[in-house]
This record gives sequence, structure tokens and C-alpha cells, in this order.
Amino acid sequence: MSGPSAGNAALESGAALEGRVALVAGATRGAGRGIAVELGAAGATVYVTGRTTRARRSEYDRPETIEDTADLVTEAGGHGIAVPTDHLEPAQVRALVDRIAAEQGRLDVLVNDIWGGENLFAWDAPVWEHDLDKGLRLLRLAVETHAITSHHALPLLLRRPGGLVVEMTDGTAEYNRDTYRVSFFYDLAKSSVLRMAFALAHELGPRGATALALTPGWLRSEIMLDHFGVREDNWRDALGKVPHFAISETPRYVGRAVAALAADPEVARRNGQSLSSGGLAAEYGFTDLDGSRPDAWRYLVEVQDAGKPADTTGYR
Repeated sequence: MSGPSAGNAALESGAALEGRVALVAGATRGAGRGIAVELGAAGATVYVTGRTTRARRSEYDRPETIEDTADLVTEAGGHGIAVPTDHLEPAQVRALVDRIAAEQGRLDVLVNDIWGGENLFAWDAPVWEHDLDKGLRLLRLAVETHAITSHHALPLLLRRPGGLVVEMTDGTAEYNRDTYRVSFFYDLAKSSVLRMAFALAHELGPRGATALALTPGWLRSEIMLDHFGVREDNWRDALGKVPHFAISETPRYVGRAVAALAADPEVARRNGQSLSSGGLAAEYGFTDLDGSRPDAWRYLVEVQDAGKPADTTGYR
């Protein structure tokens, strides 16, 4: 058996990624945390990085820490290792990769999920009105960090054939090509990550590795839940004010997408592709924590952007 069915069968065994080593860069919260936990649930050793630790918070000033994420990875069945890292600092990233090489001798999965821009962009603000320092900071956090991390981590990943690089972004290549995303700096950042995956695919494919771009749908991250004044257990209370939030998904959903990709022995066929959690769920057969399969990007085009009333029938 090969292809998606084999990858899904292996994933369901709970040990699909036993012996594999992953680095989730930007795993303090949100999608990064969900990905790290699901890689752990599949048996992987997962290095999780970020700037917020139990001893020191980043400028986000939020309570989530990389140590918490590492504990969740271990509780899920893997081995979580927290390494405080500022991915804008090449020396720190180099030290991180040197540590992985010394401790594991391999790197099988690299997830570039560094972001940190929630407080740096303004909705619908044209570039000449947008705060320039914040916009440039956003680009550094969302784009430069990914380049620095790939520069240092990919030689280790290429030591063995079959490595996987996942560039996390917001929006598929098709959707972002035709849709203005929030504002100049946000749009540029998310589109740049898509193009990075495309470029990496050309460089990694001939060398036996795979690079692709992946987007979650409307993510019920810690920050998003706080923004709507709800928790994961009562998130539907937000639908009275934001009806289309009904299509939202947990961070674990995109985590299961990454775990399915990493377990797929034929993942190389996806080299250079732009993928979504909902699209991959339909192929690999995984679900979100509530057993549903939200397909947010199809919903956005066919329902929300089309001006129709919120109705997730047929979309989750």
C-alpha cells in the first residue's frame, strides 16, 4: 500500500513517526503548537522553539510558553524538547541546529511557522498610511526568520533522503493570487512565504527532499479565542457576532495535516504545492478534534466572499 491511504493508516497507528526528528520553528502557540503536538502524537521527537519561556515573555506578553508546548508533545506520546530561539538571530538558529545534530544526528521535518505579526499590521491601511516601522518589523519576523532557519537547518535535513519542509502561511497560492489580504505588508508577507516554498521545492527536490506550503483555515488560536471573548469549549458563543466563524478549526487540525504529510511515503509528489488543512483532510481522512472536516478556503470563496449567509452545510 502506498500514497495517502498508507500515510493515513500509519498515522492512525500512533507510531507513524517514531524515530523521526522534527523542528517546529515558532511553536509557542497557535498552529505551531498544534503541529508540534500532533507530530508528537505520531511518535516523533519534536524540537519546539519560540521567544516566550517560563522565565521570559516576548513582546506579545502572552502566557503560552515553549516549555508548555514541549510538555504537550510528550504527553501526546512523543518527545518534546523546548529550545528558546529568536529566529531573527542567525547565531541562535545555528546553535539550535548544532544541538539537534549533536543530540539526534538527523532532522526529518522542518516546519517554518515563525510569525509574530498579530500586533504589527493594520486592516485596510494603504502602505503610505501604515506604520512603517511595524510593517518592516512584520516582514522581518514573517519572512527573514524563515530564510535564516532554512539556511541553517537544511544541510542537516539533507543528510538523509526523504526530508520534508513545511512553510506555514495564511491562504493558498490560488486564493492569495486573486485576493487582497488585509494590507500591503500582510499581503506581501504571506505571499512571500508561498514563494519561498516554491523556490525551496526547486532546490530540495533534486536532492531528495520535499518542500511545500500549508495554510490552516480560520484558526481558533489562543489569540483568536481571546479576541472573540470565548474559550475552546464555548467558541460557538462568538457566532452571534461573527457568523462565519462557524467554519473555524482548532490548531490540531493543521497539525494532523502535517503529521499525515510526514507519514506519507509518497509525499515527494507534493513538492512545490500549496496545500490547506481542509483539502488534505479530504485526502488523508483525518478530522478535527470534534470529528468534523472544515474546508475553510472553499467556504470562503463560495459562501463568505460570495456574500451569502453563514451556512457550513457541506463544508465541515
